[in-house]
Amino acid sequence: MVKFIFKRIVYGILVMLGVTTVVFFLFNVLPGDPARMMLGQNASQEQIDAINKDLGRDKPLSTQFMMYINDLSPISIHNITDPDHYLFLNPKKYSGVKLFNVSSTKAICLKYPYLRRSYITKRKVSEIIVDKLPSTFVLAVASIVLASCFGIFIGIICALRKNSLFDRSALVFAVLGMAGPSFFVGIIIAMMFGYFWAKEFPFPLLLIVIYFVFTAYSFITAYSKRDDTFEQNKIKDFILGALWKALPASVIVWFVIYFLNKFFAMPFPLIDAYISLPGTNLNNQGGLFYVDDFGNERLQLKNLILPAITLGIRPLAIVIQLTRNSFLDVLSQDYIRTARAKGLSYYTIIIKHALKNALNPVITAISGWFAGLMAGAVFVEQIFDWKGIGSEIVEALFKQDLPVLMGCVLVAGAVFVIINIIVDLVYGILDPRVRVQ
Repeated sequence: MVKFIFKRIVYGILVMLGVTTVVFFLFNVLPGDPARMMLGQNASQEQIDAINKDLGRDKPLSTQFMMYINDLSPISIHNITDPDHYLFLNPKKYSGVKLFNVSSTKAICLKYPYLRRSYITKRKVSEIIVDKLPSTFVLAVASIVLASCFGIFIGIICALRKNSLFDRSALVFAVLGMAGPSFFVGIIIAMMFGYFWAKEFPFPLLLIVIYFVFTAYSFITAYSKRDDTFEQNKIKDFILGALWKALPASVIVWFVIYFLNKFFAMPFPLIDAYISLPGTNLNNQGGLFYVDDFGNERLQLKNLILPAITLGIRPLAIVIQLTRNSFLDVLSQDYIRTARAKGLSYYTIIIKHALKNALNPVITAISGWFAGLMAGAVFVEQIFDWKGIGSEIVEALFKQDLPVLMGCVLVAGAVFVIINIIVDLVYGILDPRVRVQ
């Protein structure tokens, strides 16, 4: 097990080294002069040269890369005698301790990774990320918990009721959820539930009438086709089936009637009658905290609902399909048939035997999606004005604040690597075959 853990950690370090290399050379070949950005267009050449020397940009690109690696590494080499040296162990720059000297001027130090300073605000990039990361983390956790709980539950129901109307409807939703881009879905959700229906929800009365008509027709049709072995306690199943089957048909018919009345002025009864229902009382923009009139920072959890739903729709669709397919595959295995032959109860077979083995691919997908949500919430945070890493990336991109961009990308890569290592370790504990491989 120790060897397995060591290999995964080494692989993670190599991946982060590759990410760091790509990020450094990608952003350092971009046009632009950071010194002129920091000092303004009226800066003298002497001032620009001094800033470039302080940033280490007066050296060859390969030397700059090695200095960047040295800044990021927890164990690094630093100058301890020359205050003008770029790698001088300045406590305002590096947070750490000296371990031992390797020469009269250099020492090995243990420190926190140094992500440089923002060109615009002069703040440490690490401080900016620490300020913004909790908001993105809370949003990602809320989204993945929403997707996991509802996705696993719906997927299990779909597998147990294969080819039913509920199963087909869930698969249609899964396809639409995967096809909808986050920025488009976010705009729709923000406008509908955070603006138009924030105060009240006008529900059309005609839709209710159409729905009950279709429900009655569906129930009567199904009830008339029952066989001689029909039991009275199955009326509940008929009612539930009729209610579910009538929903899509009634919505489609109402939309057709509304379209004909709106664009062709065709009169229909009750077309303008609405029932006023309470609104969502949600905001289409806002962060996790807000400042009141007295300058106090207060928690605003309701602002989390809409962005969490928007960010969780795509992983929800993936989890539904994965859970359904994995559960169907497990239910067809020999040990499930053996458990049935032994006389085990239905719920014991589902919960204790099928569920545990069916969730392995789902856990893998959830872990990958969580890392992706941590790094990919850029559009959602912009739409809902959620002050997290995503909004900070967009702002730094517009201002060409390279250290902030590089730091955010490296943190996103580190999140991917750490979560994958944790998932591999959990698999290694639960399944010894993974450790052997």
